[in-house]
Amino acid sequence: MPTSFFTPPRGDRYALRNATVPACLVEPPALRASADGEGLCQADLLIEGGRLHGVLPAGSLPAQAGPDLDHSMVLPGLVDLHTHLDKCHIWPRKQNPTADTAGAAQATGEDREARWSAQDLRVRMEFGLRTAYAHGVVAIRTHLDSLAPQASISFPVFRELRAAWAGRITLQASSIAPIDVFLTDEGRRLADIVAESGGNLGCVTRFRGRPNVPAPPEFDTALRRLFRLAQERGLHVDLHVDETGDEQARTLAGVARLARQDGFAGHILCGHCCSLAVQPEADMRATLEACRAAGIDVVSLPTVNMYLQDRAPGRTPRWRGVTVLHEIRAAGLRVAVAGDNCRDPFYAYGDHDMLDTFVQAVKIAQLDRPVGDWVAAACAVPADIMGLPGVGRLHAGGAADLIVLRARDYSELLSRQQGDRCVLRNGRPIDTTPPDYRVLDALMVA
Repeated sequence: MPTSFFTPPRGDRYALRNATVPACLVEPPALRASADGEGLCQADLLIEGGRLHGVLPAGSLPAQAGPDLDHSMVLPGLVDLHTHLDKCHIWPRKQNPTADTAGAAQATGEDREARWSAQDLRVRMEFGLRTAYAHGVVAIRTHLDSLAPQASISFPVFRELRAAWAGRITLQASSIAPIDVFLTDEGRRLADIVAESGGNLGCVTRFRGRPNVPAPPEFDTALRRLFRLAQERGLHVDLHVDETGDEQARTLAGVARLARQDGFAGHILCGHCCSLAVQPEADMRATLEACRAAGIDVVSLPTVNMYLQDRAPGRTPRWRGVTVLHEIRAAGLRVAVAGDNCRDPFYAYGDHDMLDTFVQAVKIAQLDRPVGDWVAAACAVPADIMGLPGVGRLHAGGAADLIVLRARDYSELLSRQQGDRCVLRNGRPIDTTPPDYRVLDALMVA
């Protein structure tokens, strides 16, 4: 087990005294009244039988109850709402020559057609899960590339891994394919595979091989068929939307309009929504109001979108590439941040670490002064969107799935990597050593 700055005492019952915790994640709410200007408060956490038995004001428990953390931060397990475990870690064998979105799509498609067998997927996805687990992630929703015949290969592997990882990481899956598959019978077959797997029906709101600005006339027909297929099977919808810096990309508004017109009863999650940031203010706010009325949630992928958007050889990007997180939340929508791609043609870096994703999101989207309750966007909010009540929070009766950090406040957390974090699962420390990349070497041979 790697060196951690902290090791909890042995035994089934102990306390973590004098911990710093985000007030927005604490229940009961009475404790939040003591929060400082950054939204942090001091607490004693009583752990018994692998669960949080009590969340009390600091100083409530005697010294013999457990170690004094000296204001070290304690977070709940983190939640990655939008990632691509099926793509992860192919960068060493299939790089993106242009580092832009078009190059990423081309390179990924070539690798998928040549290499994505069940065994290849199983090894890489397992590697991603082991890494996320070591970092303190407790739940993941992954998108799975679903153009035929890939869905019939990837979803069975996902179901195997979901069963194998039950009790460690809660796994959900969403399909991803161009929206035009729903103009054909392939869309119905895909919906059946998703339903069999208990997943979410998803797509990219783009057509293959056609201009997508403005949206083609068949857009409404395709999206309505997706809604109908999802409604018939009791599925929720998870979409990749307007991942571009073209301000004329307005499919998010179309999703909101059609969801209300068709009375879609399921949940709708829209990822990326980058073009909102470059649209006229009035248009952007009208779209957000339409999304609020339709009950749409949004997930932003700040590290990947900043990496991909507004990229051109020899030219410095002129915008951050991310969507309007502050305005989305102010409009009354739930908004989360997530990791997205990891070491694949869409993003050459990453380590399935939602703590790092949160830290980068704060800096990229200026989620500070104060940080306040933005930390919930990496734990409680995505857990709620995934339908996981109580996950991503610190409350009596919840699982003692915790991350204990050396940092004592947001300034320290955001300034220095927390590589010596202690990750607790059911109150006991786990091995936080991520798997060695050499595990994947056999898959990287040309």
